[in-house]
Amino acid sequence: MKFKLGDFVRFVDEKREGYVTSIIDEQTLGVTDTDGFEIPVSIGNLTSIHGHMQDSPAEEEAAAAAAAPKKVAVKPPAEQGIFLVLQPGSKQHAIRFHLVNHNANRVLFSLMGERQGKFSGIQSGILEPGNSAPVFEGALPDLDLWPEFHLALLQHGASELLQPIRFNRKFRPKDFAPERASTALQGEKGWQFRLGEPPLKIDAQQLKESFFKPTPQKQGLARPETETDLHIEKLRSDHQFLRGDEILDIQLGHFRKTLEAALVHKLPELILIHGAGNGILQQQIHRELGKHPQVRTFMDAQKEKFGYGATKVVFK
Repeated sequence: MKFKLGDFVRFVDEKREGYVTSIIDEQTLGVTDTDGFEIPVSIGNLTSIHGHMQDSPAEEEAAAAAAAPKKVAVKPPAEQGIFLVLQPGSKQHAIRFHLVNHNANRVLFSLMGERQGKFSGIQSGILEPGNSAPVFEGALPDLDLWPEFHLALLQHGASELLQPIRFNRKFRPKDFAPERASTALQGEKGWQFRLGEPPLKIDAQQLKESFFKPTPQKQGLARPETETDLHIEKLRSDHQFLRGDEILDIQLGHFRKTLEAALVHKLPELILIHGAGNGILQQQIHRELGKHPQVRTFMDAQKEKFGYGATKVVFK
């Protein structure tokens, strides 16, 4: 390979220069331009600049100022937060990333790129409240060559250090499929990502009211008969193939559904025919009725008709 890290190179098809800062693969290099952005470039699109001399202190200072984050016009905040805004860049098919601070806190940020497990720094700095800064620019046709981005944010408030925010993303074509919309930046429309979630605000009054709000009645439950037979042969035609535990589950399920329907339709009372048998179904039904807040009382129903095989339920 004719290029090595640190070489000063010029782009063949556009007026741009920079240093080779990473070797992506045998045919692609990462070149950091004078704006401080690392751009993946094909080797065939680069030419060496021989005899490049060390910049003078004045030139170095000017280059540092050019590479520093620039303040971009920020809209009055529609909502508080920190945003990553993607807008069309300065060149055709280019996308420029802006970090926007719509918070009352200073933000220390660091953006890194990851390729094949190797990390390289892209941009870092301090973002004051109400400011924005460009942090990356890349050609959309070269999306597959973009690194996976790792953005770390540290907010510093007036009296406290807030929870750090991390944003990791490998951008895909689907991220640019939605139509561009207005963002936190003035100018062209773009795509916006909120970084971190806003703090959860709890309204004490609404929380209190929710505890005392009556439960809405469930619709769609048919009005049950005042006498409901829970014998399995009345519920399933294939009962002879069921195990004992399966039969009990089916009977209890039908009992609970019938009880709920009776409450929805405001029946004053209900008779459950469960049979005597071994008493397991009756015991379970009585246990649940005894704990139910809408049941006033329950008792054996019409012994002359059902014996001990039915329970009468009286609702409040």
